[in-house]
Amino acid sequence: MSAQVADVFLYTDGACLGNPGPGGWAAILKWQEQTKELSGGQLDTTNNQMELTAVIRGLAALKRPVRVHIVTDSKYVMNGVQDWMPRWKQNNWRTAAKKPVANKELWLELDALCQTHHTSWEWVKGHSGHPMNERCDELASREAANITSREAANITSQD
Repeated sequence: MSAQVADVFLYTDGACLGNPGPGGWAAILKWQEQTKELSGGQLDTTNNQMELTAVIRGLAALKRPVRVHIVTDSKYVMNGVQDWMPRWKQNNWRTAAKKPVANKELWLELDALCQTHHTSWEWVKGHSGHPMNERCDELASREAANITSREAANITSQD
């Protein structure tokens, strides 16, 4: 499906301070003239987990099945859905090397959401000036920094 026939555009990004470490995710949904920004974070996570979470939370925020054009700077997520997931499912969620798929719970959640919506994918190079990708990066990075600040405050208040 081309981007021109999408009902909704979903822009996503994930960020992590250390890998693993505190992380943040962001999703921006655009429908006609409306824009909705979503973001959150986790204390102990990886960049790949935050990239997956961004897409999951964006798709989960949709109230009914729609055509969604997903724009991401994560080849891991896009290739996972488009290329790897069909084989993982055939192989009982094992890789070609017969190892369990990393982040399986997130992939299962994303798979279910992709079954609900008609998705198309577009990869953009991160930090290349794409306005929506830059905004997602800003939101995700802020969430990761906020988690770090809150954790530092908790440690200080316990002393």
